[in-house]
Amino acid sequence: MTAPRIRFLASDAALAQEARDRLVSRYGQAPVEEAEVVVALGGDGFMLQTLHAVEGREVPVYGMNRGTVGFLMNAYRETELRQRLARAEHAIINPLRMRAAPVTGGVEEALAINEVSLLRAGPQAAKLRVSVDGKVRMEELVCDGALVATPAGSTAYNYSAHGPILPIGAEVLALTAIAPFRPRRWRGALIPRDAVVRFDVIEAGKRPVRADADSRPVQDVAWVEVSSEPAVRHHLLFDPGHGLDERLIREQFE
Repeated sequence: MTAPRIRFLASDAALAQEARDRLVSRYGQAPVEEAEVVVALGGDGFMLQTLHAVEGREVPVYGMNRGTVGFLMNAYRETELRQRLARAEHAIINPLRMRAAPVTGGVEEALAINEVSLLRAGPQAAKLRVSVDGKVRMEELVCDGALVATPAGSTAYNYSAHGPILPIGAEVLALTAIAPFRPRRWRGALIPRDAVVRFDVIEAGKRPVRADADSRPVQDVAWVEVSSEPAVRHHLLFDPGHGLDERLIREQFE
């Protein structure tokens, strides 16, 4: 069996850069357009950057942890990489599509693998009207922000905001409030994966809100719509027994 053509990418961290140089020396470096697998060296943030960079190509990405957080990464080891790639478990995830309208006009779009979040951008709490599939579900959510997370992203910002961890194959998204003030004890909601969630910003001039798609911001939004994007597929590779399903289950018992 022919060994796959590998493209190594690394974050700016010295540890990751040094690892890339050693791995390229050992395994070679395929041109981007000829790569059959991408090996990402860094942390989870760099993995998200890599997945966005190869969007539309459907080339599988295998991460090795050379950063701080490594939920989406495999353990770093320089030996037997080709064997690890051949045995790897394959996971497919779909991103969210964010449509955000700044108060100045127009609509900006971006894809998010983990979550789309809305965050207050001033000293006062945000006021959001929340609708699902065109029906208003909450007239006024007063909070520091809110987010919609994918199953793959449910252990990231969503979990820090006390949202639920979702199985990777779940047909739902997590809608989670960030520091809700009113309703104070609202615990969020599970939304069908094919639903469209809309946030309208109330008093946007007085209470400005920023929208982020995987930390890519749109400032001073009037409204934001979030939906799953099944037409875009990201392919991740994990060592056997350490795939996303296992990681999501393990995270809930730690």
